[in-house]
Amino acid sequence: MKFSGLFALASLSQASAFSIQGPARQSTQLASNVNWDSEKTAYMSTMRTPNDAIANVGSSVGSGVYAMKAAETDGVTVQGDTLRTCSFDEAVERVQVFLKTEGRPLTANVELWQGPDNTPQKVQVYLEDGLERPFSAVIESPGGSNAIAIRNTGMQEFPLIAHIQTDTEDVSPAAIVTAAPRTIQGGAVYTTPFDPSVASVQVLLQTDGRPLNAKIELLQGPNNNKQVMEVYTEDGMSRPFYVVIETPGTGNVVRLVNTATIEYPITAVVEPYSIEEGSADGLQWSD
Repeated sequence: MKFSGLFALASLSQASAFSIQGPARQSTQLASNVNWDSEKTAYMSTMRTPNDAIANVGSSVGSGVYAMKAAETDGVTVQGDTLRTCSFDEAVERVQVFLKTEGRPLTANVELWQGPDNTPQKVQVYLEDGLERPFSAVIESPGGSNAIAIRNTGMQEFPLIAHIQTDTEDVSPAAIVTAAPRTIQGGAVYTTPFDPSVASVQVLLQTDGRPLNAKIELLQGPNNNKQVMEVYTEDGMSRPFYVVIETPGTGNVVRLVNTATIEYPITAVVEPYSIEEGSADGLQWSD
């Protein structure tokens, strides 16, 4: 009986010594107004803030014009078949998203998340050459609990580099464009050829508050897609879509397709963003 009592005490002491401890809780408080995630499947979970990974892609130049050029600093690498999320403060009205590669093709999904299971805006992106023609867009983010999700849908051999910067000048893209908007009915297709002197083009898509479904294509030659974007927006008035498309070479054409039904027209503005010095603007709409 004495030995059995000793064994019982020993077993109790060992059980207390090796008891399982609960997981340590970590804070999810945002350290700055932009925070990249630390896990590819985590959303609004434990965040880290690598300040050296946030590139100054979109700064204001002159009277609020977005400088959507590639940043010299490195961005966050998103490997193939990987998801990265980036959250920001409620005070941020819009963010600039810049995606590029080292010259390889790029396929990705860019989504605006607002709370759980709510995606008010998303863009499917294809780039034939992510270095010569990067993706450069402005995402409106009114309200709180917003995050940008970037999923590289390409293979592991095709990583991309993502840059995100908040807009601190409070200048909406609608205030930048100067051309008159063009109404595109549901199911309609409009093309816009332009002069080789045009180095880049800016595109703004809006609605009167109804959903927006559209496809933006950059063509160079017959049926030769250099860049394709399929855009969905829950509310085309509060969340319009603005993108700057690089157009090197000649024979470039922007084609817009309203992929919604006839009850959902959109208004579009397509105009040069930058023109080579000493050249004229040869942009002209065509049906």
